[in-house]
Amino acid sequence: MPETIRKDLAAHLQRLDVEGMPSEWFATKQSTERTASLPEETRPVTLAPQSDSAELEAPADLGFPPSEMSALTYDELREMALGCRRCRLCEGRNMVVFGDGKIVRPLIVFVGEGPGAEEDKRGLPFVGRAGELFTGAITKGMGLRREDVYICNVVKCRPPENRTPLPDEAAACTPYLYRQLELLRPRVIITLGQPAQLAICGIDKGITKVRGQWHEFHGIKVMPTLHPAYLLRNPAAKKDFWSDLQMVMDELGLKRPPA
Repeated sequence: MPETIRKDLAAHLQRLDVEGMPSEWFATKQSTERTASLPEETRPVTLAPQSDSAELEAPADLGFPPSEMSALTYDELREMALGCRRCRLCEGRNMVVFGDGKIVRPLIVFVGEGPGAEEDKRGLPFVGRAGELFTGAITKGMGLRREDVYICNVVKCRPPENRTPLPDEAAACTPYLYRQLELLRPRVIITLGQPAQLAICGIDKGITKVRGQWHEFHGIKVMPTLHPAYLLRNPAAKKDFWSDLQMVMDELGLKRPPA
């Protein structure tokens, strides 16, 4: 990671806990009425379960700088992460939270900050309280399934007490993230919160100043937005979050839900 980004991480990474969003978005079961109302071509498609051994086509040259992980396949990268001891976060983790979802050219990769307590227990990203809201935004709001997108974090191990990752921790873990993105080659990356947009875009501004504006990461379009945990504490921000997701839907040609 460039030294400028390390400094930005030290100065600007701060925990963003959030609330809000229509309650039906994060109900336990997805509304069958919502799915049925979608045009057939945009309804969630039933996919065969994927395993990490799904065969990926060779990634195009996206201009990523070479690293020790450049030649690794998805399976090899995940295996390396599961045994990683590159920073102090390995000392207190229960499980490495590598990523979850569609690993063959997903439309969207969501990038958060780091695992929380529930994620550390289950080894999956965004499965706690903020994860319920986040999943509702994908399923009820965007008309997709979690299996249709890919979800990961800047750091793969839970920071103590859910604190913000320190700059050296983020720097140790971003090679995994960059290789994930290089292999997955999504149409769009959505960064959730300041630490994620800083790791991806390296922009020295607060998330409220960059959200809702398109950026680029090695030829991939990036939409920075608010972290779902932030919405849990600031319900009024939900309209900005939803506005950002709608911009992504427009970019991808996904139908907006009825007003």
